[in-house]
Amino acid sequence: PPAATAAPSRAKLPLGIVFSTALFCGEGAAAAVLCLSYGHSDDRFWLALTVFFVLCPSVLVQLTLIFVHRDLSRDRPLVLLMHLLQLGPVIRCMEALVVYFWSGKEEEPYVTITRKRRLRKGYEVEMEQEVGHSVRRLATHRNAFKRMAVIQAFLGSTPQLTLQLYISILEKYVPAARAVLMGICLVSVTYGALVCNILAIQVKYDDYKVQLRPLAFLCIVLWRSLEISTRVAVLVLFSTVFKHWIIPIALANLLVVFFLPWVQFWRSGTRLPDNIEKNFSRVGTVVVLCAFTLLYASINMFCWSAVQLKLADRDLIDKSQNWGRLAVYYMARLAENTALVILWYFFKTDVYENICTPLLVVQLLLGYCLGIYFMLLFFQYLHPCRQLFRHNVADFLHCVCCRRHLPGTPLHLQAPHEPGVRHSIV
Repeated sequence: PPAATAAPSRAKLPLGIVFSTALFCGEGAAAAVLCLSYGHSDDRFWLALTVFFVLCPSVLVQLTLIFVHRDLSRDRPLVLLMHLLQLGPVIRCMEALVVYFWSGKEEEPYVTITRKRRLRKGYEVEMEQEVGHSVRRLATHRNAFKRMAVIQAFLGSTPQLTLQLYISILEKYVPAARAVLMGICLVSVTYGALVCNILAIQVKYDDYKVQLRPLAFLCIVLWRSLEISTRVAVLVLFSTVFKHWIIPIALANLLVVFFLPWVQFWRSGTRLPDNIEKNFSRVGTVVVLCAFTLLYASINMFCWSAVQLKLADRDLIDKSQNWGRLAVYYMARLAENTALVILWYFFKTDVYENICTPLLVVQLLLGYCLGIYFMLLFFQYLHPCRQLFRHNVADFLHCVCCRRHLPGTPLHLQAPHEPGVRHSIV
C-alpha cells in the first residue's frame, strides 16, 4: 500500500448541524400553528396528541445534547437555561457556527493524531491527520446532532406524521398547516434514517475514512423515503378500519424488538458495559440502555435500523454484516404490510368511496418493494466499503437459491474489523 500521508485536518462547514436545527425549529413552528387551529376548532384530543409528540421528543433531545456535551459538570447557566426553554439545538448550532468561523484565524496546537484508511481504486491508503481544538469541538457537536436527528425522527416526527395523516383521512381535508407539518416530518424521518446508515457504517468500519458519494446518498434517500412512507400509510389505513387492533399490533412490534436484545444479553451471561458514562451508577447505566433500546425498537417499527443491538459488546452493536437478518426483516415486514393492507381493503368503510382502492393497494406494495430494490442496489454497488465485504448481496442470494444443493453449509458473512479509534453508538 502507499505510504501514510500526514496533513492537518481542516474544519468543515457544519451543514448537518444547521439542517438538523432547521428541521427541529420548523417542525415545532408548524406544530404550533396547527395547534392554534385545533384550539379554534375545539379539537382538544388532537391538540393534546400533537403537543405530546412535539414536547416528548424535544425533552429527550435536550437531555441528549446535555449528555454528549457533559454540561451538568460545567458552569454554563445560559446554555442550561436554553435547554430548559427547549431551545438547546439553537444555541448549540450557534456555538458550532462560531467555532467554525473562528477556526483557522490563528494557529492552534493539535490535540491528537488520527490514523484512518481510505479506499481508493481497489487499494487502501493510510492517512494521518492532526486534529486541532476547533475540529475536535466541531466533531463533538456533529456527534451530538446526529443522535439528536435520530431521536427527533423516530420518537417525534414519525408518530406525528402518522397522527396527522390519520386525522386527514378521517376529516377528508388537509389544511395548509397540516400539510406543511407532514412534509417536514417526512423529511425529518428520511434524514434520521440516513443518519442511521452513516452511523452504522462509521461504527462497523471504524478504521476507515467513510464518505458517501452523491449517487449513494440519493439511493439511500429513495430507499428510506419509500420504505417509511409506505409503512406509515399502511398503518394509518389499517387503523382507520381496525381502531382497537392497531394498538396491540404496534405494541407487539415495539416490545418484541425491545426485549430481544435484552434476552440475548441475559442468555450470554456477560456483565453490563461500563463505558457508557464513568459517573453513572448501575441503575443509571440500565436506564440509558433501556432508553437506547426503546429508540432502537421505534426505528425498527418503521424501517430497518441498519445495525443490530448487542448489549454484551462495549460498542453496543453487532459489527457483522448479517444478510440473513436483513432478509428476514424485510420479508417479515413485507408480509405484515401485505396482510394489513389486504385486511383494510376487504373491511374498508365509505370514507374511501372516491378512491380507487385496488390501485392504492398495488401502489403501496410496489412502493415498499421499490424501496427494497434501492436498498439492494445500495449494498451491491454503492456502499462506500463494499470492497471489504467477503460476500455481497448477490452472493447471499446465490447461496439461498443453491442451498438445496449444498445442505448443511453454514453462511458466515462477517465484515472485516480491525482495532483502531473507536466510535460509540451512544
